[in-house]
Amino acid sequence: MIVKRAIHNWLRAMVVILAGIVAGEANAESLANFLPDLSPADLAEGADAFGPIREDVPVAPVLKGSETVAYAFLTSDFVGTTGYSGKPIHVVAAIDTDAVLTGVKLVKHSEPIVLIGIPESKMVKVTEGYTGLDLKAEVAAGGTAHDLDIISGATVTIMVIDDSLVRAGIKVARGLGLGGLSAAQADGPKREVDMSKDEVSDWTTLSGDGSIRRMTLDIGQINAAFEATGDPRAIKRPEKGAPEDTFIDMHVALVSVPAIGRTLLGEAEYQNMLNWLDEGEQAILVMGRGTYSFKGSGYVRGGIFDRIHLIQGDTSARFFDKQHRRVGGLATSDSPSFTETDLFKIPVEADFDPAAPFRVQLLVQRAVGAVEKTFLTFDLDYKLPQDYLLPVAAPAPVLNDVDDEAAAKSQLWKRIWKDKTVEIGILGAMLLVLTATFFFQFQATVNARVFFWFRMGFLTFTLFFLGWYANAQLSVVNLLALVNSLRSGFTWDAFLMDPLVFIQWFAVAAALVFWGRGAYCGWLCPFGALQELTNRIARAFKVPQWTLPWGLHERLWPIKYMIFFGLFGISIVSLSTAEHYAEVEPFKTAIILKFVRDWPFVVFAVAIIVANLFVERFYCRYVCPLGGALAIPARIRMFDWLRRYKECGNPCQTCANECPVQAIHPTGEINPNECVDCLHCQVLYQSTDKCPVVIRKLKRREKIGAADLNIPPKNPPANHPNAKTS
Repeated sequence: MIVKRAIHNWLRAMVVILAGIVAGEANAESLANFLPDLSPADLAEGADAFGPIREDVPVAPVLKGSETVAYAFLTSDFVGTTGYSGKPIHVVAAIDTDAVLTGVKLVKHSEPIVLIGIPESKMVKVTEGYTGLDLKAEVAAGGTAHDLDIISGATVTIMVIDDSLVRAGIKVARGLGLGGLSAAQADGPKREVDMSKDEVSDWTTLSGDGSIRRMTLDIGQINAAFEATGDPRAIKRPEKGAPEDTFIDMHVALVSVPAIGRTLLGEAEYQNMLNWLDEGEQAILVMGRGTYSFKGSGYVRGGIFDRIHLIQGDTSARFFDKQHRRVGGLATSDSPSFTETDLFKIPVEADFDPAAPFRVQLLVQRAVGAVEKTFLTFDLDYKLPQDYLLPVAAPAPVLNDVDDEAAAKSQLWKRIWKDKTVEIGILGAMLLVLTATFFFQFQATVNARVFFWFRMGFLTFTLFFLGWYANAQLSVVNLLALVNSLRSGFTWDAFLMDPLVFIQWFAVAAALVFWGRGAYCGWLCPFGALQELTNRIARAFKVPQWTLPWGLHERLWPIKYMIFFGLFGISIVSLSTAEHYAEVEPFKTAIILKFVRDWPFVVFAVAIIVANLFVERFYCRYVCPLGGALAIPARIRMFDWLRRYKECGNPCQTCANECPVQAIHPTGEINPNECVDCLHCQVLYQSTDKCPVVIRKLKRREKIGAADLNIPPKNPPANHPNAKTS
């Protein structure tokens, strides 16, 4: 009764603990949960409080007194980029009104393959290094205006953090209208142009209501502006003329709006313009007078107008000659005279919104040398009057648009694959060589010495290139993350982030059908290669090799399967917990981090390697959960490639005695679950020195050959003709 009650209480406690784990993981990934653990001053200098999280956009005002100096946000609320674990890397950042990040904090991640063992200070330093990032510049440069600070062993993780911060920050800036990165909710309800309003008016009316916008600069203003630059070369060459003389008087009107276009161009010229424009295109009319031309005297046919360009939000458009037409004169009788009147077409690809504000930027240049010039810019702001617009319902802010997220994730992994082109090519060559070796294994193993050095060379390359250089060590955590992804909604994104690991998993899947788990474990696993190479060195130094009794050896096999199933069961409840227990794999310590880690992990990895010096591939045989996991589906392999004689195991035990991992039963059968496909048994299969079957065949052939050549026996009988007589 007491035992029954104890078991009942233990089960109830386990249910409570597991439920707590699940609930904790479900509720711990929100901005509201992370903010209490952060100091406002960590996100914005001098800040002392957080305001309530907004309902429209999930950001919290960062307050300095009663003033909002920034907005805190959680990257995973806005973007869904995931790391190795298939989960987002959660970063809280703050952005000010000028779209500059004022503070960044890494608050949670599930990246044990990369981050466990890497000092937390390194990750904190890299993440906080994004403080001061100007998101306006990132928008203009497509997210590449800054340099990545890569940590060895965490390349993909850093790229995921970078992508999440930049894209989430831009979404917040647009959602709140920060730094001029306007969005619908920042400027009020989105508007559309009322194309039914086409009444003709006059210049005075259009100038008065803002349909025509004007920028006037006199020579005094231009000279003062160049003097303010402090460039002595520009100051020495002032514009000639009186300070009050007009340098440029420039007017702009959006003439693709019917009422404005009909008034300024007249009906005939307006219809010509409509015929010139393709569907979705807009047009502006630029008019100017004064000593400075907005077109420039250097413009030639086929070129570009380099003195003006149009800017709207975070996009800009320049005008080419095919997007330009001269206008002979205006249709309004009350308009001033201009020396330049020109139409410019705004193409569809500029993504121009005629209902949104924009500006025309004028580039003013001044010669400071024979061919050298310096420049200043001046903006003419334009906003279509409200009378020409129709109100439409404001859409709810889109925080995590599915299509946008898919495109961004695709762009990220494609960028990673492009950066790894050389490594991908080398891995492809390795897989081709290994595949050819397996398909032609009889020919490959005909010369024992050549094959031995080929295998040692391949394993050395696996260790140094795949392991210590590329960090492409597969792990049981990959499989646990895959199963978790299948349960929660599978996507390829997390698995495509590391091309070398992704390609290896596909190669492993194919190899399981043909050869079993040994194709990876015996040839492509960097830690397996490390074990075999160190054991070979130990043999060279006459380190004694221990062969476990078959009964004990056979009973130690299941340990790795038990470890795998234990990790698998834990991962169903909590993947992050399973990932921590997966530290039973020494791969991160020995391969990814190259033993630069806290001493308990290093001691564990070194202990395994020391055991391997006496028992070859000790870890592979008895402990490796990845090997156990691969052995299970390997049962479906369709071919038996390893050749055997009927005498193998009865009576011959040569292969069984020399198998590096004791995968051959005393009765002669090869256990495919334990075989690492080293092909040593195939070397012995053809050995003229060790295989009794081959030796017997050779002796038989010698006898048959001697008889065919009529070669007398060495000791003929006394009555033989060749017998010696005394």
